[in-house]
Amino acid sequence: MYKYNEFDEAFLAERNAQFRAQVERRIDGSLTEDEFKPLRLMNGVYLQLHAYMLRVAIPYGTLNSAQMRQLALLAEKWDKGYGHFTTRQNIQYNWPKLRDLPDMLDALGEVGLHAIQTSGNTIRNTTADHFAGAAADELTDPRPYAELIRQWSTDHPEFQFLGRKFKIAITGSSADRAVIKAHDVGLQVVEQDGKTGFKVIVGGGLGRTPMIGQVLREFLPQADLLPYLEAVLTVYNVLGRRDNKYKARIKITVSENGIDTYRAMTEEAFLAIRGQYDGTDQQLLEEIKTHFQAPEFRSAPTDAFDAAYANDPVFRAWADTNLHAHRAEGHAIATISIKAHGATPGDASAEQMRVMADLAEQYGYDELRISHQQNVILPHVHKNDLPAIHAKLKEHGLATANIGLISDIIACPGMDYCALATARSIPVAQEIATRFDELKMEHDIGHLQIKISGCINACGHHHVGHIGILGLDRAGVENYQITLGGDATETAAIGTRTGPGFAYDEIVPAVERIVEVYMARREGPEETFLETYNRIGMEPFKAALYPEAQKKVA
Repeated sequence: MYKYNEFDEAFLAERNAQFRAQVERRIDGSLTEDEFKPLRLMNGVYLQLHAYMLRVAIPYGTLNSAQMRQLALLAEKWDKGYGHFTTRQNIQYNWPKLRDLPDMLDALGEVGLHAIQTSGNTIRNTTADHFAGAAADELTDPRPYAELIRQWSTDHPEFQFLGRKFKIAITGSSADRAVIKAHDVGLQVVEQDGKTGFKVIVGGGLGRTPMIGQVLREFLPQADLLPYLEAVLTVYNVLGRRDNKYKARIKITVSENGIDTYRAMTEEAFLAIRGQYDGTDQQLLEEIKTHFQAPEFRSAPTDAFDAAYANDPVFRAWADTNLHAHRAEGHAIATISIKAHGATPGDASAEQMRVMADLAEQYGYDELRISHQQNVILPHVHKNDLPAIHAKLKEHGLATANIGLISDIIACPGMDYCALATARSIPVAQEIATRFDELKMEHDIGHLQIKISGCINACGHHHVGHIGILGLDRAGVENYQITLGGDATETAAIGTRTGPGFAYDEIVPAVERIVEVYMARREGPEETFLETYNRIGMEPFKAALYPEAQKKVA
């Protein structure tokens, strides 16, 4: 992983000192809240429903054990003992005091972390496949490119005050685990004639006008990455709407002007910009790549794993759901669920963070990943160590065997924390997970992704959930709309709304009825919920959700 050099350390120290002075001026009244707002947003500080919130960047979701321990320290020393991992591969602290924020930023800087550009109308934290550098199906590790983008975009003078926030995601695999088609720009590493480059997707995004991104370039050579991104953003800066913040995202710009016009303008801008790059960026990229060399994977038998898998049904259930194929023989990718049934999705205590850091250091080549699905990954684990890892996880409530199942729910903070939210998300997620745990059905149900948002901004990615739930305010009452058929993978799709929304106490029974239709209509356990939905369509689910409407029609 990338390690800060002297320039990085000096830059961050100066930036943090500047913010410390701004906080002091806010506390003594020299700055009003309105004057302070743009300054704090540049440093990842929000004013939420009950307190300030600090959003810390975890670049492309990668951490080492020292960094995870420092995140635990922040939670324990300056918050309420926990942090919340987000769908942007960041971590949020919901209860810091304003006077403590500079100390928190300094503590982050000690381990090469920061909160720059985790908010505001700028280029946000570039996200990546959480299995990057480990996945068996990966063409190449995309994280060096993500680090190059991070360095290029940080404090870029032209892109600090965009019309709206701008999000980039990258994957090195044909299997999309980074939701690249729902981003302003999505990048997929591809090969053409033996050369590495990128498929460039533009104009995706969720929120009040969800759209799937469109291909802007089928193949962009590696050397052209930064000038081409600069061209994309330059055109967005020129064409993008600034008269209406709801129409200011690049997805609207592409939709209103058409992909062909956007492509033509981007290519024209690219020709003008390309000559300004003298190869220094490629030299930097080669230096960055040296920080992402694969560990020296050890070779050993897998007898302990094989025995545990054969004889321990609890371990076997965890292995079947939480392990994925690794590119190195004898190894696996282990996903740690921080979604125990009834827990808040994405929340981890300081103690749990330290446990995961210890496991990474002892067994995982000192690497961790944060997924956009709000879980934590040990990307490199020898299979023989997995029984010991599982035992340790069980001691600390981290061994839930539910990755990809109905209780592995993405949920935004909702009205419990967020000033923008119009309904609760966390209690809905907790009740769904608890209910299906009581029914002991989730392993039989199989792969089913529920995603929940507490407002139209869609931070919970509900549009691309197999079952999506959107909480809204209807005359002071929480009302939950359901969508079906969303897809966050390489076959990305926006879900279709079922019909009228449901009251808070009706939403869990509604989800039960949806699942009952699936279980009754699937062609076998191997057919997933999404496959069944795509085969039979919406009508059987609507009939179960709205029986009174069906009676009236009859």
